[in-house]
Amino acid sequence: MIPAINTLIETYPDLKVCKEDLNQAFEILKNSYRSGGKLLICGNGGSAADSEHIAGELMKGFISKRPLPEEVRKKFREHFPEEGDYLADHLQGALPTISLVSHSALMTAFMNDVSAETVYAQQVYGYGKKEDALLAISTSGNSANVVRAVQVAKVQGLKTIGLTGEGGGKLAALCDTTIRAPRKLTHHIQELHLPIYHALCIALEEEFFGKS
Repeated sequence: MIPAINTLIETYPDLKVCKEDLNQAFEILKNSYRSGGKLLICGNGGSAADSEHIAGELMKGFISKRPLPEEVRKKFREHFPEEGDYLADHLQGALPTISLVSHSALMTAFMNDVSAETVYAQQVYGYGKKEDALLAISTSGNSANVVRAVQVAKVQGLKTIGLTGEGGGKLAALCDTTIRAPRKLTHHIQELHLPIYHALCIALEEEFFGKS
């Protein structure tokens, strides 16, 4: 029982069809972070904005303030006796997450010099380790650059999660699990993606930092 996912389905009953995939996605992310891994995220347009949004929720406090553990605070005091408390007070627990959409110099250079279709794949190749997970967001499930990123992730041993519309597209067959929002129109799919990833972020925060 994952409370945040149960609350999501109570609020959006038509997401009940996604429950198994939501639980699997949570397990993939939990196990990745437990193993010292990180999350890579990619998408296009509104899904690129979602990638940035998710990174923002995971890399700092979302519902919880995530204060640093006392043993970590002590290290800051030992290194910086006069400023250690300030540093510790102004940092929060983080779940390592990289949005692949925001590296503009790398992306534009690679698209110009090599291939736009493999721009996310290149980043997965450079960043990805077998402990990591990739969240691939595409309302159609067929975005070429997102599909290529998943292909590279699978070769490198990363776990992969798709976030799509009801059809699932190519991602449904490629990813370890695919959360298919039960909508057909792009903007309607995106409207459900937000509460879906918010629920996953809340579930992860509660798992690693406790409830607020």
